[in-house]
Amino acid sequence: MAASQRTSRPGRRTRARAAGVLLAVGAFAAGGCAQFPNEHPNAWRDQPSLEPQAGPQPSIEQPAPPPPEPGQPTEPPPSVPAGCIDPDPAVVATCLDPVGAITVLPDGKGALVGERATGRILRVEQDVEPVEVARVPVDSSGGGGLTGLALSPSYQEDELIYAYASVDGENQVLRVAPRDNPKPVLTGIPKGASGNSGALLDDGRGALLVATGDAGDRANATDPASLAGKVLRIDGFGAAAPGNPDPSSRVVASGVSDPGGLCGAINTGGYWLTDRAGSRDSLHRLEFGAALGAPAWSWPDRPGVSGCAAGPASVVVALTDAAALYTLNPGPDGTFTGQPSKVMERTYGRFSAAANGPDGQLWLGTANKSGGAPVPSDDRAIRIEPPSGDSGKD
Repeated sequence: MAASQRTSRPGRRTRARAAGVLLAVGAFAAGGCAQFPNEHPNAWRDQPSLEPQAGPQPSIEQPAPPPPEPGQPTEPPPSVPAGCIDPDPAVVATCLDPVGAITVLPDGKGALVGERATGRILRVEQDVEPVEVARVPVDSSGGGGLTGLALSPSYQEDELIYAYASVDGENQVLRVAPRDNPKPVLTGIPKGASGNSGALLDDGRGALLVATGDAGDRANATDPASLAGKVLRIDGFGAAAPGNPDPSSRVVASGVSDPGGLCGAINTGGYWLTDRAGSRDSLHRLEFGAALGAPAWSWPDRPGVSGCAAGPASVVVALTDAAALYTLNPGPDGTFTGQPSKVMERTYGRFSAAANGPDGQLWLGTANKSGGAPVPSDDRAIRIEPPSGDSGKD
């Protein structure tokens, strides 16, 4: 796609606001193929909430507009994207390349979006033209490219960004300073024919969590000498962070195959990892100092788990191949309450990235240009109220 065609534009327009047209969320189905021993057969599901929602509108009769003159162009309905203009008020940025990662800025009004194949990092905000803040020279083969973004734990003071990307024949963690070129802080993560995606997360304790793929070799995931197939905890310079189970090692968990996302915080029930391994996709609750072990939830139908967003009462998993979100409600004992739900199926297409904002809003990125059925405004960054999963109790 030419560079001029990739230029992103804000999704909301004055005409769309006047029309008051919103996208409706389709039917919500339970995640039928997921395996979970404590699933309650008669648990109920409540309706997901999608923000923004229209309030009641006054009914004022207006005369019907005259038909267009013969030969005059007619404007498309406001609910249909026209080029890079998307009337959906939840759409923040349009005409992106497939999104590999997203992280929300401290004010909650904007976010940073990373394009997997181009390596561009863009600042996006509603009704503001996106701004390219950095570009990483990436190799997107084997599932690599730019797949992870996180703000520095001290972003308010230093404005540093961290990226996980495939660069120069390996996978790296890079630091991006304002008005400077990206610089690697952790190198030597193996890159192979597959299993090259990674994910980043500020752990809320002054360190950075890094999930690395196994580079297509399962032996890497159990090899203590390899940085592949692991969850690492590092400081801003790539060294082992204080408080790691082994003070001399960056590794805090092993056994990762092809990570899709990291999410959570120490004060919201811990950390979660999505992984795509062999015959199933899975969601793991991380325990530092141990291998992944059995997943907290698994999908034998392999819907393409990607980014995730977690709070005290829910975990939302982006599904790329299934083109939906999956919501789960974790309990304090590590099990799930109620019935997990598949929601927003085929509303925006293939979800590829997810992140929570400080205001409680959920940010999402799509990858419809990679194996999907893109609309004119794809790919997009989206900001909604988190969908609620089942609130029933076991």
